[in-house]
Amino acid sequence: MRARNKPWADDYLRDNKDIVELSPSDYKNKWEDVFNNNNPVHLEIGTGKGQFIVGMSEQNNDINFIGIELAKSILVSAVQKVLDSNQKNIRLINEDANNLTELFGENEVDKIYLNFSDPWPKARHAKRRLTYKSFLDQYRHILKDDGELVLKTDNRGLFEYSLVSFSQYGLILDEVLLDLHEVNDPTNVMTEYEEKFSNKGQNIYRCKARFPK
Repeated sequence: MRARNKPWADDYLRDNKDIVELSPSDYKNKWEDVFNNNNPVHLEIGTGKGQFIVGMSEQNNDINFIGIELAKSILVSAVQKVLDSNQKNIRLINEDANNLTELFGENEVDKIYLNFSDPWPKARHAKRRLTYKSFLDQYRHILKDDGELVLKTDNRGLFEYSLVSFSQYGLILDEVLLDLHEVNDPTNVMTEYEEKFSNKGQNIYRCKARFPK
C-alpha cells in the first residue's frame, strides 16, 4: 500500500536534523564524526517506520545504526519513533539505495540489513531487487571484509531468487532459515511487516551471508 502523501514531511525532516542527515554524502568515510565514536556501523536499507532500527539500537547501544528510506512520508514515522525512544545511536537518511557508494566509503559498514524489501515479482523488474548483482556490487564495496548481509522476507520468491543471486556472486551463506520464528531467536527484532505477516501464520525467511575475502 502506498503511503499517504504528507506535504509537511520536508519541514519535519529538516526540523529534526539531529536525527536526519540532510547531506549524508558529506559524511562519506567519516560517519564516526556524526556519532562521535568508532563503534561498528550497521545499515538498514528500507527502514520503513523504524520499528526494527529502534529495537536494534535499544539492544545494542555500542553499535551505530543508520537507516535509509526513500519515501519521506514513511520516514517521518521512523523519526518519531527515534524521538520517542531517545536513542542517540541512530541516524536516518532520505536517499535512494542506488546511491550507497556516494554515501559510504570502502569498508565503512559492518553489517547491512534488508528487511521485507519490495520483491519486484515481474522478471523485467529484476534489476530493482535489492539482491540483484548491481546492489551486491555496492554492498561488497562498503562492507568490511568480515561484514555481514542479513535478509528477512515473507516472500518466498524473493528469498529463492536472493539465494541464487548470492550463490552466483560467490557469497558465503552462513544461515538459511525457512521459518525464522520456529527457531525462537531472542535477538530477533521484528519489523512492522514481520509482525503483520507472522500473525497471519506466514513463514518468515532469513538468510545471513558474507562476501569472500
